[in-house]
Amino acid sequence: MSTGELSRRNMLRAGGVAAAGAAMGMLPGVAFAAPAPGAAPETRTVTGTFRPDVPDWYYLPVDVPRGVRQIDVVYSYDRPSVPPGVRGNACDIGMFGPEGHELGNARGFRGWSGGFRDRFSISAAQATPGYLAGPITPGRWHVILGPYTVAPQGMNYRVDITLTFGRDDAKPFRPNPAPERAPARERVRAWYRGDCHLHTVHSDGRRTPEQLVADARAAGLDFIVSTEHNTPSAQLIWGDHATDDLLILNGEEVTTRSGHWPAIGLPAGTWIDWRYRAADPRDFRRFTDQVHRAGGLVTAAHPFANCFGCTYEFAYEIADLVEVWNGPWTPDDEAGVTHWDGLLRGGRWIPAIGDSDAHNPDQVVALPHTVVLADRLGRAELLAGLKAGRSWLAESKTVQLDFSVSGGGRTAGIGERLAAGTGTPVTVRASVSGVPGTTVTFLDQLGPEHTETVRDSGSATVTWQTYPRYSRWVRAEVRRPSGSPGTSTPNAMVAMTNPVFLGG
Repeated sequence: MSTGELSRRNMLRAGGVAAAGAAMGMLPGVAFAAPAPGAAPETRTVTGTFRPDVPDWYYLPVDVPRGVRQIDVVYSYDRPSVPPGVRGNACDIGMFGPEGHELGNARGFRGWSGGFRDRFSISAAQATPGYLAGPITPGRWHVILGPYTVAPQGMNYRVDITLTFGRDDAKPFRPNPAPERAPARERVRAWYRGDCHLHTVHSDGRRTPEQLVADARAAGLDFIVSTEHNTPSAQLIWGDHATDDLLILNGEEVTTRSGHWPAIGLPAGTWIDWRYRAADPRDFRRFTDQVHRAGGLVTAAHPFANCFGCTYEFAYEIADLVEVWNGPWTPDDEAGVTHWDGLLRGGRWIPAIGDSDAHNPDQVVALPHTVVLADRLGRAELLAGLKAGRSWLAESKTVQLDFSVSGGGRTAGIGERLAAGTGTPVTVRASVSGVPGTTVTFLDQLGPEHTETVRDSGSATVTWQTYPRYSRWVRAEVRRPSGSPGTSTPNAMVAMTNPVFLGG
């Protein structure tokens, strides 16, 4: 079959792909014959149309013979104009090998680029970022297409699959994960600054891994978590870019059609499946259990982000953390804090974190970030501090905050409990610096209880007294009435703490 040709059967199936795919989730397949010696690369093409009522995922079978050293895939689709308020066409792409494409089949997964790239290559020696280098095993591979949004007119798509034959003499790819320690900053129990939601060219970011490391160091971070969308490819190369003063942890932003949930603190090479919705709670539980068995944490990311598939729709009680602040302060962050505070008032405490979710060089790494108390700068210790809520959120490295409560001869810090009788007077204390033009507010389950303005110096110590009889917990917020860098939203958050609990 020459380039661009289809068999009559496949042409007929391509013409009726919406009906076939709606029932099967399977597109017309292509088969390549065993190559003759010295054969030139061959291309097969599949075209068709997705209608607005199609499923989330389609699989395009590709029968690959022996003697293939590289697979190249290029895809495209039309983008017809749509009226204001109507979603246009967008389609994701990825690849599974002959080991299988069943839900959770990590052995078969070979890569994902979502809608960020229109092509990818895989060979034993190298692969496009987002994809996993490795042998081109003969068998039935599957290109996966995800019609993210489909215009009322439908989506006309084209996929070109090219196989290059011959022996691959290049040196096979060898993973080089990040070291488990950053010796220059490995200390005893201390507060460590980290950004737990970041992207590079290994998903839909514009920074290279090297650029991300440089920006994280400049931001004064002690650790970062690499959270590429739906792929572990970056986890396998961080050792090429690691420094001795920045700990790099592995993660994945599990990007479903019902919201995003970064899995953080994973062993290198761990892949978490994303092909389900909130209507499939057993699948969500299956993969959050996988994260927990691997020693990682589950984050409910940007719960009120205003984009299709971004708003978190899964069960909060399964999440270990809630990302209440994502990037420069905007109204959806305010909604996130309000919702998280509502959970807290209702007796369901899930520690809050803040992350930059930085993708591109114009997006500031560590705006915001999370400052966590840990026994040392190590994966297990950092995750333990985050899960316990021994953390606070900061706009930048210039922001300093110390928050505690004391009473009855005892003192408790963020994420801890002050065991005191209901009639014991409790002093709430916050010391801040690097925050000129802000206010410091103490809140409990009734809402804001005490507010003071910070002096022009940017430093202040604020105290307030309460009783466990009246306050079940207290927390602190530092806000800037005029907004914050990168946003004009008033009353922007500059720092906030997780709660300190009062009483038995």
